[in-house]
Amino acid sequence: MENFEVKAFDYYGEAVINKSLIHKAGFSSRAIPAYVGEWILYNFLDNGQLTEESRQKISTFINKFLPQKGRKEEIKNQLLNLSSVKLLDDYSVSVNLRNGKRTLKIPFLDMKDGFISDEIVDENKLLLSSGVWGVADLFYVPPTSPKEKGQVWMKSLKPFQIGSVDLDYYKECRKNFETEEWLDLIISTIGFNPKEYEEQQKNVLLTRILPMIEPRINLIELAPKGTGKSFVFGNVSRYARVIGGGKITPAVLFHHNGNNTPGMITRYDVIVLDEVQSVQGDSNGELIAGLKVYLESGKFSRGNTEATSEAGFVMLGNITLDEEHQPVYNEEGLFKEIPNFLQETAFIDRLHGIIPGWLMPRISENTPSKNLGFKGDFFSEVLHSLRSEHQYADYVNLNMNLKNCSDLRDRKAIVRLATAYLKLLFPDLRLTHEEFVKYCLKPAVELRQRVRDELHKMDKEYAKVKIEVSE
Repeated sequence: MENFEVKAFDYYGEAVINKSLIHKAGFSSRAIPAYVGEWILYNFLDNGQLTEESRQKISTFINKFLPQKGRKEEIKNQLLNLSSVKLLDDYSVSVNLRNGKRTLKIPFLDMKDGFISDEIVDENKLLLSSGVWGVADLFYVPPTSPKEKGQVWMKSLKPFQIGSVDLDYYKECRKNFETEEWLDLIISTIGFNPKEYEEQQKNVLLTRILPMIEPRINLIELAPKGTGKSFVFGNVSRYARVIGGGKITPAVLFHHNGNNTPGMITRYDVIVLDEVQSVQGDSNGELIAGLKVYLESGKFSRGNTEATSEAGFVMLGNITLDEEHQPVYNEEGLFKEIPNFLQETAFIDRLHGIIPGWLMPRISENTPSKNLGFKGDFFSEVLHSLRSEHQYADYVNLNMNLKNCSDLRDRKAIVRLATAYLKLLFPDLRLTHEEFVKYCLKPAVELRQRVRDELHKMDKEYAKVKIEVSE
């Protein structure tokens, strides 16, 4: 084992898992996040090993509780015949204030109108926000009159995610790792093989998860296809939601006026807009106008509803590279291949950083981690819990010294990004000033500098500025 693995096992024990086992356990054909697969895996390992017996137990569990989607009608027929059914799924609850009812969403059955008791909701509050993966006992209640509808009820729920972590212990154990060891542990945790990446590339991987650990970080990553830019968001944290390309409506994102239900931006820590080059704006421009307001202030309004959110916003876009693996439109502007409605300078200026995804190699057989890393559900809770801690921003403000950074948006962006790096790499706040500059401040400046450079290319009214770190 690598040094960071030995230390991870010694100090964090059951909070770590061999990340390579997830690829050997046969989950690839099932649409479940890696952190759910790890939960299942851990419960059937034999002294930490994936034996033939444990593999068989996992297979039996999956076949029993996570049937193939093609069996949907068969499962519905079992319910119709009044048989109880246990399903592993990503359950969530919507609250409709107009009719005063809660409704249960069961993705496998393509249902959004199931019944759930107050008790189950009270015991599993995450049903109301990010949703909960777990095994539910479901049964069917037939209609009692021609005017009524039958309904699927949830009898019980066994969640597959931990509810809390000992954050103080997590921070305290960080002191036992060298910075490079800790960095490799994080890289392995999010599913990548640290041996396959150079320093700059590792920083790209770390940057992808910054919006999960610090509120309201807005980023865009531009890269060719096949570099794994969306993997981390769908597999590392249950608090991240990926929206595919196509038409994104203000009702889905912010608030649905018709049924008075909050949009995704109020339910997750991070909203990820994937395949941004294929996104269609709305005809009246409400989406981009609302996004500009939200990215600036964290506020949004629709109809009679005004609200705030702490969710970060990430866009992922595919771009074309030249023979030297650099963006084809580097001189003209990186956003040339992005939809016109997202090319407004006022919108781009509200992004905190541009992730240089073009630096990343294509995913290969050696890309997935073969080392120990934190369990996905544990690490997800760590990231989520650290979002509310403010001492890191105080540290950044006290120790940050920049030149040519009088613009308020530049400064806010760099503080927010440096704070996120600090939380991620030095959660115990034990670091030298040199480490702060190298691992936190300079990467934050580079991310924001790319935004400034693109703004100047798009509109010469944006002065050409070179932000520098005074060490």
